[in-house]
Amino acid sequence: MSEPSPQRLDQRPAVPDFEQQERLGELWTAVPEPARRRYRPRRAFWRHRGVRAGTVIAVLGLCALLILALVRDETGTDGFLVGLGMAVLPVPLLMAAFRWLDRVEPGPWRNLLFAFAWGAFAAALVAIIANSFATEWIATATADPAGAESVGATVVAPVVEESAKAAAILLLFLFRRRSFTGLVDGVVIAGFTATGFAFTENILYLGSAFGEDQDVGNSGLASITAATFFVRIVMSPFAHPLFTVLTGIGFGLAAMADRRQKVRRVAFPLLGLALAMGVHALWNGSASLLGPFGFYAVYAAFMVPAFALLTWLAIWSRQRELRTISTELPAYAAAGWLTPAAPLALSSMRARGLARTYAGRVFGPHAARAVGEYEAFATSLAFLRHRAQRGAVGADFVARERELLHHLWQRREIAGPALTHAARLTGRAWAPPPYVDYEGYNPYRRY
Repeated sequence: MSEPSPQRLDQRPAVPDFEQQERLGELWTAVPEPARRRYRPRRAFWRHRGVRAGTVIAVLGLCALLILALVRDETGTDGFLVGLGMAVLPVPLLMAAFRWLDRVEPGPWRNLLFAFAWGAFAAALVAIIANSFATEWIATATADPAGAESVGATVVAPVVEESAKAAAILLLFLFRRRSFTGLVDGVVIAGFTATGFAFTENILYLGSAFGEDQDVGNSGLASITAATFFVRIVMSPFAHPLFTVLTGIGFGLAAMADRRQKVRRVAFPLLGLALAMGVHALWNGSASLLGPFGFYAVYAAFMVPAFALLTWLAIWSRQRELRTISTELPAYAAAGWLTPAAPLALSSMRARGLARTYAGRVFGPHAARAVGEYEAFATSLAFLRHRAQRGAVGADFVARERELLHHLWQRREIAGPALTHAARLTGRAWAPPPYVDYEGYNPYRRY
């Protein structure tokens, strides 16, 4: 079976080859267990997934043992347990919020868990050691312990902590590039990393406050523990995520840039990191620089508006992803790879849910799972094509596109009717834009 002649994305194919599509469909139908088909090059032993995963788990496990031992030594066993119980409260809410933003093209849980673990253990370990060393060195050099504490909190801590958290984003950006494709991915990964870091830091602060209360006999709402809980857990659980999300936005913009725009791909992350450090420094220095009410002034005048702006930006980015799906997938629908109603059904989160519900009710849970997989593969295909038009794809574009089309083709008999049904229920009907001619588009091609 011969493949179509090479053509570029911006060139219109002359004639649709429907006979070839039928032959490809017959071939793909005969392939067993489609989800296991992958295009992977051979790799050296040290680059094997199991070896790398084992190394990452061992390093993070060692960091976890060290940081938790340091925190327990600082707070005492009772303080550690009290701090742990309080610090865990905002974690599920923050993780659920960031995961909700990632619903259009959910990233692998292993990436998010790595980001959380890195923030909670590796970044926190680096921060507590580096901050303590720097503060002691400044106090010795200046003979001013109080001033050293202020400089350490305002200058040293933001640089050390944001750099340590940014390392997780950088690692995923470099080694999980397929799952790191845009602004939302940067925000979500940064959010999980910062949530992990804040979790460990809150154990330390809350546990230390509990220890102080035990020493002086404070209890109830007048205790240091209650005040610390109110400030860190109730008022500002989003503080660290807000700082680090700025770095994530920088990496997200770099992921969206053309591969030839090397300056932007380096400048955006550095700019995001610098902004994260600056906002973190403003937050830490609010009390010492602006007086006793500086914290509340910065909180009301800056932190709340900044949080609202970044929330709007994240939601807007998610809606932009849905628009990308409705724009890119019609080319595949016109060529017969998707049903006509699929592009707009896939661009609505409500329609996606209705399609899975319909498939599960009519055919069972396995069908609902197949429709969910179809939605994920179709979304990845739309983003892949969108990145190709911007010149932001690698050499594996053709193999990746064929792999995604393969998985879609295997699930079309169940997903097609389910998405069509969902499109009708939501009042969506598909028609190609009048200014684009998709006739004869055949994505199964070689460049």
